[in-house]
Amino acid sequence: MDPIETHWCPRHEESAVPIATVNPATGELIEEFTALTKEQVEERLSRAEAAAATLRATDFATRARWMQAAADLVEADAGRTARMLTIEMGKPIAQARAEVLKCAHAMRFYADNAESLLADQPLADPGKVNASAAYTTYAPLGVVLAVMPWNYPMWQVIRFAAPALMAGNVGLLKHASNVPQSAMYLDTLFERAGFPAGSFQSLLIGAAGVESVLRDRRVAAATLTGSEPAGRSVAAVAGSEVKKVVLELGGSDPFIVLPSADVRAAARTAVTARTINNGQSCIAAKRFIVHTDVYDEFVEAFVADTKALTVGDPLDEETDIGPIATKSGRRELVELVEDAVAKGAVLRCGGSAVGTEGWFFEPAVLEEVTPAMRVYGEEAFGPLAVVHRVDSVEQAAELANDTTFGLSSSVWTADPDEERHLIGRLEAGAVFVNGMSVSYPELPFGGVKDSGIGRELAAEGIREFCNLKTVWKR
Repeated sequence: MDPIETHWCPRHEESAVPIATVNPATGELIEEFTALTKEQVEERLSRAEAAAATLRATDFATRARWMQAAADLVEADAGRTARMLTIEMGKPIAQARAEVLKCAHAMRFYADNAESLLADQPLADPGKVNASAAYTTYAPLGVVLAVMPWNYPMWQVIRFAAPALMAGNVGLLKHASNVPQSAMYLDTLFERAGFPAGSFQSLLIGAAGVESVLRDRRVAAATLTGSEPAGRSVAAVAGSEVKKVVLELGGSDPFIVLPSADVRAAARTAVTARTINNGQSCIAAKRFIVHTDVYDEFVEAFVADTKALTVGDPLDEETDIGPIATKSGRRELVELVEDAVAKGAVLRCGGSAVGTEGWFFEPAVLEEVTPAMRVYGEEAFGPLAVVHRVDSVEQAAELANDTTFGLSSSVWTADPDEERHLIGRLEAGAVFVNGMSVSYPELPFGGVKDSGIGRELAAEGIREFCNLKTVWKR
């Protein structure tokens, strides 16, 4: 098996990069961190093992009190942590604040609901299995390794950590190497709130160090958000060790617009759906599949609204689009555009690197994209949209499914029959009708095909890292 680091993705890191904060708006090195030694990693693993025994023995009320306290800290720290996120990966400051507050909301959701979500489930008629009572109960697995990306430096982590800790598990975080300040903030957050020492720790290690941690006997399971190759590598290691794994990998989400839709609202939402978080989101809409009857109207509005976006300093409240998080990520976007145009695609706007400092990219819209072009099948991780024309609902479904990914999808229609047909036909983990794809703590999140396995959030998310134990009593 190839080592994990050879399959790392743009949302994680390039192999051999330093663990450092580099401001993507300026290219300036802010701070560099020293990777943990093997001895320091061992110390953290031992601490995690001890914490797992302690946390397993606590009750839900105690964990909930600690989790509410952690949410209080997140809200109190929101101003400085939002700025930290923006400086580390370039998201507009308003979106950074929204991310931080969303984390607090998820933490409170699990503090309030974990006990009921993990309640014992009795068999209605135990006599059918020759028992006086029979039920299932949930027990924590123990230490869980989380390998997380930079695009949502806090949210991606909290949506794992909040349910995992409330279930009685312990977390080890291997964060992306370009967001070490976010990793260190999260390293102390839960202990500050009252959780036992070692309940959640960050491991400042490179990609090459992931495999040995995952193979360690004290680590019971793993979760990864990242690229398909990275997911395959982690899954292969976990499989060889017979350990549970949850994977949220890439997406090339379709955004389908049909004649009965409110086309202007669809176009307006489409711009946000493609460019939120500087376009660096796994569930960002990336392929816009539009019925020919409304195609011209949609594209005209979509392109005009895209051109109107303000690209600039992400700390400026008026900025819509900040820089791409990494220099290599911007280069990849430019290469996708150049490849498509060279093979006959029509570039309606943007598509170039802009500015002399930092890694800014002008939001782009491509038409007449064919399977011969890289952007047809690859995930464009940035504000690069592809628009397709179709002649029927069925053609829209076929094109939407013509991808190795299956994370989420968006359908715009006022026709109930079209809605039912597409909900049934689309190969995706979610279908949003007349709205853009969004993750909520109250709803399960995850994909099919190469977009991953397992689910995060909601009841399904908190149960992923639990042992579902059957109890039978004479």
